[in-house]
Parts: sequence; C-alpha cells; structure tokens
Amino acid sequence: MAEVNLSNINPDQGLSNAQVNQQIKNGKKNAAEQSLTRSIQEILRDNIFTLFNLINVVLGALVFYTGSYKNLLFLGIAIFNTAIGIIQEIRSKRQVDKMVLLAEGKTTVIRNSQVIEIRPENIVLGDIIVLGRGDQIPVDGKVLVSRGIEIDESPITGESVTISKQVDDQVTSGTYLVGGSGKMLVTKVGKDTFVNHISNEAKKGEDTSSILLNTINRIIKVLTYVIIPLGMILFAAKLFGGTGINRAILGSVAAMIGMIPEGLVLLTSMTLAVSAMHLARKKTLVRDLPAIETLARVDIICLDKTGTITSGDLKFVDAIPLKRDVSATQLKRLTAGITYATGDSNETANAIKEAIDDPKMVSQKIVPFSSDRKWSGAGFENDDYVFGAPQFIFKQLSEGTKQQVQHYASQGYRVLAVAKVDDVDVKQVLKNPELIGLILISDVIRPNAYNTFQYFKNQDVVIKVISGDDPTTVSTIAQNAGIQNAERKIDMSTVTDDVDFGKIATENTVFGRVTPDQKKRLISSLQDRQHTVAMTGDGVNDLLALRQADCGIAMASGSESTKSIADFVLINSNFDAMIDVLKEGRRVINNIERVASMYLIKTMYSVALSFIFVFMTVGYPFEPIQLTPITSLMVGIPSFFLALEPNFSRITNQFMKQVLIVSTPAAICIVGYIMFIEFIGTVFGMRYEFTSTLCVLLTGAICWLALVMVSRPLNRLKVGMDLLVLVAFLAIIVFFNDLFSLVSFFNKDIWLYGIPLIATAYPLYIFMQGVIATFLNKREAKRAKRRG
Repeated sequence: MAEVNLSNINPDQGLSNAQVNQQIKNGKKNAAEQSLTRSIQEILRDNIFTLFNLINVVLGALVFYTGSYKNLLFLGIAIFNTAIGIIQEIRSKRQVDKMVLLAEGKTTVIRNSQVIEIRPENIVLGDIIVLGRGDQIPVDGKVLVSRGIEIDESPITGESVTISKQVDDQVTSGTYLVGGSGKMLVTKVGKDTFVNHISNEAKKGEDTSSILLNTINRIIKVLTYVIIPLGMILFAAKLFGGTGINRAILGSVAAMIGMIPEGLVLLTSMTLAVSAMHLARKKTLVRDLPAIETLARVDIICLDKTGTITSGDLKFVDAIPLKRDVSATQLKRLTAGITYATGDSNETANAIKEAIDDPKMVSQKIVPFSSDRKWSGAGFENDDYVFGAPQFIFKQLSEGTKQQVQHYASQGYRVLAVAKVDDVDVKQVLKNPELIGLILISDVIRPNAYNTFQYFKNQDVVIKVISGDDPTTVSTIAQNAGIQNAERKIDMSTVTDDVDFGKIATENTVFGRVTPDQKKRLISSLQDRQHTVAMTGDGVNDLLALRQADCGIAMASGSESTKSIADFVLINSNFDAMIDVLKEGRRVINNIERVASMYLIKTMYSVALSFIFVFMTVGYPFEPIQLTPITSLMVGIPSFFLALEPNFSRITNQFMKQVLIVSTPAAICIVGYIMFIEFIGTVFGMRYEFTSTLCVLLTGAICWLALVMVSRPLNRLKVGMDLLVLVAFLAIIVFFNDLFSLVSFFNKDIWLYGIPLIATAYPLYIFMQGVIATFLNKREAKRAKRRG
C-alpha cells in the first residue's frame, strides 16, 4: 500500500479520512495506554495459580491417597474463597473501567480541515495535533506552528527546566506543555514512541507502597519457609514413630492447612478492589489501589486554591487604570489584546475572554503565560506589554501601589498588573516595567468547602494552601472557607533558595506566589519531618508537587498531565469527594487489621503444635475435616463481612501490635488447652476421636471469643452474625458429628470434660491478653526511649 508523505501534510487541513484509514491498514496507529485494572485472564491467573493453592492441591492428593475422602472438604473452602475473590475483583474492574472512560483525556487533531477530539490510541502517523498549555504530548513528533511553546522535559531529563520549542524542533511523548500553544506533526506512534520505550516511567516514578500489604506479605514470606519443611518433618516423625501412614498423612495435612492463612492476602486485595469500586460509583477514579490506604494515613493535605477551595469559575471584575492618560476602556482593550495574542487558555485568560471581545490587536511577538514567570506578554506595533502578578513583574512596587494591591487582595480579589516594558522576551529579565493599571478577578468559594474543611480539622488532618496567587487574597479566601490558621501566610516570592523550607512549611498555612519548584520543596520538607502528605491540583504548575507527594489527587477538569500522574482523579472535580476516599482507606486498614488477627490465630497455634508434636508419640490432634468448621465459621465467613463493613476510626499505625494483642493470647490458650487434653487423654486412656473432639470444642470456643473481640464495637448485625456462627458450629457438632469425625454430642463424657474447660476459656483468654498487652507496651516504650 502507498505510504502517506509526511512532508506534504498541510497543518491547516491535516489528514483526510482516506489517509487515516490507509495509515490504520498499514499499522501506523498509536497503541492504547496500559489499563489501570488487570485483565480478566490476569485476575483468574493471579487468584488461581498461587503458592497456597498449589500446596492445597498437593495436600488434597495426599488425602485422596488415604481414601478418607471427606477430609477433602478443605479444598471446597479454598475454591470458595478463590471464587469470591475473583467475582469481587471482576465487578470492581468493570466499575473502574467505566470511570476510566469518563476521566480519559482526548487529543485535539485536525482532519479534513476540521478540529476534532479523538482518544490517544486513535492517533495515526501524520496526524496534526493541536497543543495547548497543560497538555501532555501523547506521541513523538515535530513542531509545525509555535506560539511560544515551552516544554517541561523533566520526565526525560530529570531536570525541571522548561525548554522553548520553535518550528521543526522535536517534541517527545510523555513531556508536558507548560506554556504557549501550537501544532505538531506526528512522526512516531505505538511502540516506536519514546514513552513506550521507557514504559510508564515518564508518568510516575514508582508505585505507591502499601504498608498493609507489605506487612502481610512479610508474614506470608516467613510462613512459606516454615510450612513445607515443618510439615515434612512432622510427617516423617509420625510415620517412623509408628503412627501409620494414613494417620501420619492426615495429621500432617491438618497441621499444614492450619498454618496456611488462606484468604488473608486475597481478602486484603479484594477489599482494596471493592473500595475502588465504591469510589468509582461516587465519581472518584483510583489509579493505584494502595493509594487508598496511603491517603488514610495522610496527616497533611496541600491544596491549590483554584478548583479545591474555590470553584475555579473566575470572573473579570474591574480594570483600574493608574496612569492619567489611560482610561478603563483602554486598559481593558490592552489586557484583552495581550490575552488573545498569547492564545493562553488558563482560568484567568478565559475569564478575560468571556468579559471582553477580541480587540484584533496585531502582535509582533508573544510570550505565553508560564507558572515560573507568572506573567504573559505581547509586543504590538509600537510598544511591548506584560500582564501578570505584580510581584513578578516589578522588583519593587511603590508603597502606594503595594497598599492598593493589599487592599483589593484583602477583599479576596485576585490582583493582576498590566505594565509597559522596553522589550518582552522570554529569555531576558523585564526591563523598565511601567505600571499601567490593575485588573481585578473574583473567585467563588465552593458551596460545601466549609463543611469539608471542618471534617478534616476534626480528623486531625492539617490543611495547607499552596498557590500561585497573592498570599493575602488566598489567606482571605481560606479564612472564609474555614481553614484553620489561614491567617498564617507567607509570600514565597520573597523567599530565597537557601532558607529552611521545613521551618517555613511547618509555621505557615497559606503560601502565596509559589513557583512549581517551591511547591515540590515545601512538600518534600514536610515529608522530611515525618508527615504523610497529599497534594491536590488541576494545573500544570502542580505537576512537580503531585509527583513528590505521598498521594496525588487531580481534578478531572484539570490538565491531562496532572491526571496522568495522580493517584486519584475526581471525576466531578469536587474536592468534597476526598471525604469518601479518606473513609474508604480507613475502612480498609481498620478492618484488615481486625480480620488479620483471626487468620493468624490458626496459623500461630498450628505452627506451635507442629513443633511440639514432632517430639510426641501421639498423633496430631486434628484431622483436616475437623478444622473445616473452625476455618470457615470462625474465620472465613465472618472475615468477609467484617472486612467490608463501615469503620472510619482514625489510623493508629500499629498493625502488628493490634493483631498480636488478639491472636497471640488466643493461640497460647489453644495450645495450652490441647496439651492439657493430650495429657489427661494419656493418663485416662482416652481414644483419639474423643481427645480430638475436645480439642475442636476448645479451639472453636476460643476462636469464637476472638471473633467477638474483633467484632467490637458490637451492633445488632454483628451480634446476629456472631450468634449465627455459634449456632452453626453447635449444629455441626450435634447433627453432623460423623461427617466431621467428631464424637456424638450425646456422649456425656465429652461434656463432663468439655464444659469445665470451656468455662475457664474466657477468663484465661482475658488474662493472657493483659499479659501480652503489657509486654508489647513495655517493648514499645523501650523502643521509643531509644529513639528519643
């Protein structure tokens, strides 16, 4: 097929439909971005082909060899857990994928002389892409038209230095337009682009780390090295101890099943996935699941004023001339002339365009707005003018002008200056700026902003406002929105690079006239002081800060570049949705912390009993079938309900301590009771079925006590669940004792021993819990003393 000649493409006409179809047939089409969610095949693979499932299959084969087929019931529990996890994750995937489509940015191209928006994967070689400030460049290409284009190439070079681009200069995928506008010709697509060579590194340095998952994975890693060798040693000890091969197999399998915390990792991943689904329904896209947990640990949220405190709906208020020979009408015309000439499309520019018609002033040169410069400029036939923040245009303002700017800023207005200069040049410092007048822009506080900030205040989450606007303006708006200590403000344009940013970041709440690099340094300084920091933003000036923060939140109405690196995208651009995200994170951490202790009880007593029974002549106290009621009723089924219930308590960051306070005393009690039962069994010559039934009763009783502990605070639903579990456990003992290899419920000797032992379980458990808590508190105090 004939190739499309890239050198003959007209930048005003673009490709024709026929040429686009030809490029697609030739394979010259861009590739879709990697999905945020795993494919269904990956979900099935990662949930089915796990180490613990492999161990279960091998153990099942050994049990099958013994001919005791009812002991294979543990495989049904494993299959059920895996199926539930798969179903929930697929449901979550579908909901999140819907949100991705809503949040996905479009690329503006010219085809058939018309400007249209297409998805990035539909770009073809030779397309003409229209570029604006804040756009992320989706593919490689070269500049055809430049209206002061400035590119941030920090994703490639690692240096946040803007680079001006002229006609025929190369532009690289993954970089961002921080100033100007123009058009580019697509020269590389798909796998040939730079961004695909470096995968997603251009967008995000490293994945958010999950403390919760990391802790659980460390536990699993240790168990992986313990389960198999310990099980083999136990089997060999029983076999050569004369127990018999079938009994040795069943005892060893029961021990290994007990050691496996099946469902714990699955439950954690599933709970995060369900949280992502809940948030998606509330119009919040989660781009990185562990970020849900990270945000719950955040103690400082840094905001950009526009789009978070305020609606971002800016309005032109007034033009105030400060020269006698310049009228308000002339000042408006001049302001509009600069704005239309530069082609800026930020919120301020849009407010001016909405209020003032294009005066059709012919510009000889332009300098688009930049977050670093804080001004834009244009050169007309006779004179050059700039428009922007007064503090960045003038090295020194007169005292009268300062007071005037402060007066308007204290009323909440955004105050901008129009000045005449000798020469407007992006590469040179402004020479001899002469103030022509001031422009007032108003902003509107979001309706629910006050309630949102009060909620975060009550949760001990500190709010800091980092903005490019005048600190007095921002402080006034922040105070009106109810942000605590908003009167503590600082003008960052007066701050030098060698000052203590940590001290500044800690002492102040409002930071005005902040450059993008200063935003990043402020967040980094807070992190150095052991704070977990979230950053919200919607503009290209927030990129560095979003990338630095522990958790980045972008507005869907913001630039594509900010959305591409954020952990969360607020689809409705509504900061109030952050309350739901915080709650979801707390629910995940608090609930997994509780249910993890239930899983680890079984793991702890199984590991301890395996070590002990290696050296004992009697058989392991359980068969696999006997553990099924405990595993399913006391752990598996309740954990799914408890993991998904509302629980918005503050995070204590004491995962292991909370888990050990519940699981360790329970495991110690179970091991103690089992050893006592084995002792009296040997003394009174009790048969194996009798002692194992007593072991099941005591283990079930203590696990149920632990379940009640982790169910606190109790409500009607949790009380109902706990009682239902207990009734089901008793029903198994009464009606299905043969199936589960238990002695008949009506054997009075079982209750002769069982009732006194069960009666002592609760006080013994509480006593051991107190001992463990005291020990952990003393150890924690010693560590704190060493750190201090």
